Amino acid sequence: MRLTLYGHEYCHLCHEMLEALAPMQRRYRFEVKWIDIEGCEELEARFGERVPVLMAGDEEICHHVLDPAAVLQRFNLSGKAL
Repeated sequence: MRLTLYGHEYCHLCHEMLEALAPMQRRYRFEVKWIDIEGCEELEARFGERVPVLMAGDEEICHHVLDPAAVLQRFNLSGKAL
């Protein structure tokens, strides 16, 4: 299982989401790939001011702030407590 987090290196919300994902990663054993969109016109146009954006493939899970329930739902873990 892999998620992709799109953001900017200088973005405090991006770092906060990455940190908030860490306990979930350890518990549910999924991967998070970080992509800094700075300088990439295509990604800047797609995500712009909405970063951080957490994606599973082409499906957006959440943006700006981590939604743990949405992550659990994505992996069909909605009945399990954090």
